Amino acid sequence: MPRFAANLSMLFTELPFMERFAAARTAGFEAVEYLFPYALDKAELAKALKSNGLKQVLHNLPAGNWDAGDRGMACDPARVDEFRAGVTLGIEYATALGCPQLNCLAGKLPVGVSTAQARVTLVANLAFAAEKLKAAGLRLLMEPINYFDIPGFFLNRTDQAAAIQDDVGSDNLFIQYDIYHAQRMEGELGNTLKNNLARIGHIQLADNPGRNEPGTGEINYAWLFKHLDAIGYTGWIGCEYKPRTNTVDGLGWIKELT
Repeated sequence: MPRFAANLSMLFTELPFMERFAAARTAGFEAVEYLFPYALDKAELAKALKSNGLKQVLHNLPAGNWDAGDRGMACDPARVDEFRAGVTLGIEYATALGCPQLNCLAGKLPVGVSTAQARVTLVANLAFAAEKLKAAGLRLLMEPINYFDIPGFFLNRTDQAAAIQDDVGSDNLFIQYDIYHAQRMEGELGNTLKNNLARIGHIQLADNPGRNEPGTGEINYAWLFKHLDAIGYTGWIGCEYKPRTNTVDGLGWIKELT
């Protein structure tokens, strides 16, 4: 049986952020994830987790100025120092929140930077982060994201991520496999998951088209959940989708498809 974590950046947005923890627990979730904790107090977040009996399973490393359009900076050779400072901050928050893993967003290919330059920078930054996180007892993830939703995003496909993982050469770097992004970029979900299971540290979901609840689009989630059990995936699956109406009314898919 898959284990689902509520993504509080996408679910329960009917409520102020700090109220979403209790709402997730009331809805039956035992774990949460979200984009970024850095604008909030570590102690306040830790209290929300503890008081609601929730485990935090993921958040991202700092990704630059999100509101200004940044979607990460790990492939930008001009922002290496900023990236490294973000690794330190990410470790501080993850440690305080009991969060076992952090996702690194590669970012968009910077203007005037070649693909080769960006790749070299990304590999070096991932190697740096993987080492620092390992020393702190944390895992590092990287996420391929489709270029329809984020034009210019540098990391798009599972095979591209696997090649970068090999070049980094760390046993502390894993792929965050987002089923929605993978469906848009490559399909072949079942075999890709099976063939890359040892590389995958975390999974996220949404259906396509629309990025809504499982069961609203073209992906056969009933089959896919059974497949994940069959191949031995035991990690969390983050529910990073946009509810079609309100969050609670859209949660029926969990019983219907598992």
